[in-house]
Amino acid sequence: MENEKIDRDMIRALAELLDETRLTEIEIEHQGLRVRVVRKSIAVPAVHHSIPATSQTAHAPVPAAPENLAAHPGLVTAPMVGTVYLSPEPGTAPFISVGDAVETGQTLFIIEAMKTMNPIAAPHSGKVMQILVKDGHPVEFGEPLAIIE
Repeated sequence: MENEKIDRDMIRALAELLDETRLTEIEIEHQGLRVRVVRKSIAVPAVHHSIPATSQTAHAPVPAAPENLAAHPGLVTAPMVGTVYLSPEPGTAPFISVGDAVETGQTLFIIEAMKTMNPIAAPHSGKVMQILVKDGHPVEFGEPLAIIE
């Protein structure tokens, strides 16, 4: 019976890990015992984080990116996968606009990952030349966000 209790504890721990990480499935093998915990995925309505277009928040269309964007010395890339936001909350002014002067460490964007808002800071001072993402859109690790020269 003691092994059964240990197994139940392991299953409970795995289920809690699923909750914490928002995963839908996890499988482990330990000392010849394989345990797989699967949660049915539930469709969750998307939450939209948008800014009404005003003279202060409207952005010019995103210009076509140069072909060798990765080699650009002023490129700022996404340090994680998530949803990018251009302002601190809906209805407020964006952190940056094209033409703005920014300082090292200044917040440029927020990337929401696993329900956590992560500020993305300017890696260096300069002038914002391009904003390469749109508010509320998903981004991948390493995806270009902006160019600061």
